[in-house]
Amino acid sequence: MILTGHSHVNVNPTTRKPARKASRRTARERVFRSASELFYRKGIRAVGVETIAARANTTKMGLYRNFPSKDDLVAEWLRDHDAKFWQTWDSMSRQALDDPRKQLKAAFDLLAKHVADPKARGCPMANAAVELTEKDHPARKVIEAHKAKLRARLAELCAQTGAGDSALLADQLFLLMEGAQVSAQMPGARAAAANVARAANALIETHIKTRKN
Repeated sequence: MILTGHSHVNVNPTTRKPARKASRRTARERVFRSASELFYRKGIRAVGVETIAARANTTKMGLYRNFPSKDDLVAEWLRDHDAKFWQTWDSMSRQALDDPRKQLKAAFDLLAKHVADPKARGCPMANAAVELTEKDHPARKVIEAHKAKLRARLAELCAQTGAGDSALLADQLFLLMEGAQVSAQMPGARAAAANVARAANALIETHIKTRKN
């Protein structure tokens, strides 16, 4: 029941704070979720704060109360993607901790499923890197750190496989990952991109055979 008018019920002002905080938190989540979807589907430059606010059922002022600027919102979106990416990667790795080849295979099998999805629009990090050319943009550091960590993880696993030239293999697999993500967005190239797991396995086997010979 909602009480209106005067009431003899004593209300502790402090009890209202959690409700207001919850409201702000909900608004922030709506803005973030809406921005994340729009940035990925339409691109960062193509989406303005008015569009994000309208999708989140708020105003521009409501958006700016939760995020100082659109640039900060973009950076937060990419940080969230980075966290989820590594959660998935680590979960996958735990299933084959003692077998680096299986970990690499699992990573590329997962990528193959992603690029085969007609709703997929490539890698958010790579897409953002193309759009955000300003070196001082807050999202640039997020992108660079993510890609550096990915390259390092691949290098670590490749070294553990006993490949003849593990550094070269890591570079090749990294480029294969990036290329598949981009190709998946091109008309007629998605089917080719879906073969990324087979291409990765062929590369790995070639490098391991070279070591044995």
